[in-house]
Amino acid sequence: MVDVHPDEERHDLVPREAVDVHAILDELVAVVEHAKSMPLSSSAIIARDEVLGLLETARAALPAEIQRARHVLQDRDEIRVRAEREGAEVIDEARAQAANMVQRTEIVRQARHHAERVVEDAEAEGRKIRHEADDYVDRKLAAFEIVLDRTMRTVQAGRQRLTVLPELEEELVDGPAGTGRLEEGFFDQDRS
Repeated sequence: MVDVHPDEERHDLVPREAVDVHAILDELVAVVEHAKSMPLSSSAIIARDEVLGLLETARAALPAEIQRARHVLQDRDEIRVRAEREGAEVIDEARAQAANMVQRTEIVRQARHHAERVVEDAEAEGRKIRHEADDYVDRKLAAFEIVLDRTMRTVQAGRQRLTVLPELEEELVDGPAGTGRLEEGFFDQDRS
């Protein structure tokens, strides 16, 4: 049973224009937490339109979150390509310098050593940037996965409560086994 109370709208929740999935999910949790309880039940009365609206807003915001993750991946790839290009430029520059200094053995040896060190540094920096980008994306996706899991559990719990409500109402009205009267000793203290 869903009951809508327009005079009890919550104005302290996140506005619908904010397309932040975390904020929308926080608002959903707040709606469920602040819902009125059904008498003699652990079930709650929630505004179906409000919850459905929040779920639709979250669903609409998910592509934006995914798009942001794609941008992070694209930025990571661009950084890696730039690091590789800069590394190649440094290598080419070192090779050109080494070719000009061929006349002296010591200078050639130093140039090779420097070029190798620059290449190793560039490769290490590229690996570091790639790992940092991978870690960042992994953390974001893990947080997103946690949010989605919480949402699914909240929705499942709400749906489960909604399926229990009609059975409880019928038992309260009809009494046991459809006798048309309330069961004596309905409360635990009455049965002793």
